[in-house]
Amino acid sequence: MSVTGIRKVVAAVFAGLALTLFAAVPAAAQADKLKLTVAGDGAEGVTIQATYTDGRRLDQLVRLVLTATGPDGQRVGPVQLEPQPEGQGFYSSGPVLSTGTWKVTVNSPAPLQGKATATVQARAAQSPPAPRPVAVTADGTGDRGAGAGWWPFAAAGLVLVAAAMGAAMLFGRRRTWTPND
Repeated sequence: MSVTGIRKVVAAVFAGLALTLFAAVPAAAQADKLKLTVAGDGAEGVTIQATYTDGRRLDQLVRLVLTATGPDGQRVGPVQLEPQPEGQGFYSSGPVLSTGTWKVTVNSPAPLQGKATATVQARAAQSPPAPRPVAVTADGTGDRGAGAGWWPFAAAGLVLVAAAMGAAMLFGRRRTWTPND
C-alpha cells in the first residue's frame, strides 16, 4: 500500500469518528431532558407520564415533585411522586387535591430535568353503582338442554369432511411420471 493509500484510509477513519461524535452530541444533550405529561386521574389525584424529549420511553427512575394551587388560593406540595406499576415512566400522586380546579406543576430536578404545568379538574371519588339483584331459579337443569344440541351436528360435519377428503385421496387421478427423452 502506498503512502497516499494509507493517508486516504486514515482520513476515512477520522471522518467516520468525527461523524459519530457529532451525531452523538445532540442525542446526549436531549438525554438529560424529560417531557412530562400531566393529567387528572378522574378523582382527586394527578397522573404523570414521563418520557425522553425524543419520544423514547423512560428507562430509569426519576424524582418528580408536584406543587398545586387550587380554589381560594389553597396550596398543595411539594409532594414527591412515586413510580406506579402501570408502566415505565408512569407516576401518580394519589388523592392529594380537594374538589375544584387546580393549577398543577410537576418538576424533575437534575440530572434528568423537566417541567410541566396543567390545569386539572379534581372531583370527589365516585363509588361504583350497587349491583342489581339477580333472579335465582330453583332448578338449574332447565337450560342445559337448550345449548347442548349443536355438538352432534358439528361432529357429523367433521366426519363428512374427513370422509370426502379420504375418498378424494383414494379415487383421485394418479399421474405417472414419464421421462422426456
